[in-house]
Amino acid sequence: MPKDSPTQTLPQKEGEQSFLPPAGEGREIPALAQQLGDALAKQLGSTEAAGSYTLDCSAETLRNASEAAGFALFDTDLKGIKGKQNLLNALAVAAKFPPDFGANWDALADALCDLSWHEANGYVLLLRNVSDTLGLSANDREIAQDIFADTTVYWRQHNKPFWVFFS
Repeated sequence: MPKDSPTQTLPQKEGEQSFLPPAGEGREIPALAQQLGDALAKQLGSTEAAGSYTLDCSAETLRNASEAAGFALFDTDLKGIKGKQNLLNALAVAAKFPPDFGANWDALADALCDLSWHEANGYVLLLRNVSDTLGLSANDREIAQDIFADTTVYWRQHNKPFWVFFS
C-alpha cells in the first residue's frame, strides 16, 4: 500500500502476516469517533482522507454518517469467511454486484471501480468481524489489499471518496 495511504492495523497472531501494514507505515488519523461527530458527513466526503481504517465507532454511527453524506454503504459480515471465493461472494452480495460478476480478482477490481448501479456521493465498504488475515493466503491478502488501495485511488481521481473500514 502506498506510504501516503491512511491505514490502521489489526491485531496480528504470532507467525501470521497481518492484512494491513504495521502501525506507523500509514498516515496517522485522529480517532474516528471524533471525526464521526457533527462533521462526519463532511469528513467522509473528503477524498484526501479516504482510505482503509480500523473502525473505532459503532457500525450504526458509520451507517448514519454514510446516509447523511449520501454515500452507499456496503456492509459485509466476514465472520467465519475463509478463502478467496467466499470473500468474493460476500462482497458481491453486500454491494449487490451485477449477476454477471465473474467472482475473480479482476472482476472485483472492475466492480468496485464501476458501481454505476449505486449512484452515490461516495462509497463505504464496511468489513465486519474481519480477521487480521482476512481469511486469505498471503498472496490473496496482498491482492485484496492492492485492490482496496487502487479502488480508493481510482475514486479519488473521480472526486468521490471510497472508504474501507475493518471492524
